[in-house]
Amino acid sequence: MKIKLLAVLIGAASLLMVSGPLFAHHGRSNYDVTNSVTLKGVVKEFEWINPHALIHFDVTDENGKVEKWIGETNSPNTLSRQGWNRNTVKTGDQITLIGHRVKGGAFYFNFSKIIFADGKELSPAILN
Repeated sequence: MKIKLLAVLIGAASLLMVSGPLFAHHGRSNYDVTNSVTLKGVVKEFEWINPHALIHFDVTDENGKVEKWIGETNSPNTLSRQGWNRNTVKTGDQITLIGHRVKGGAFYFNFSKIIFADGKELSPAILN
């Protein structure tokens, strides 16, 4: 009986050690981090969701065409430690986002700074 229990414990520990990397957080390799991009637009929706909060916003290009973008940022937990809450970004807000566009040309963006129309700036990053 003790040998079976020991074998089960060793097997479970081995499985946990092997499967640990499966739960690792994804990196930023899908973003073009060599080029910083600045986008100005109007907020359509702010999703306070895990694993990353999202800002849906419309950007009007130089020809007057409206592009529907999504700005991804940190988790609500990280954002709340930086002073954010689910009402920090509101529908209709005029915003400027600075960050990195996803590779492949989709209208998806990971931002590192948001600037509101009144000049207020926020960072979603952990600032110590």
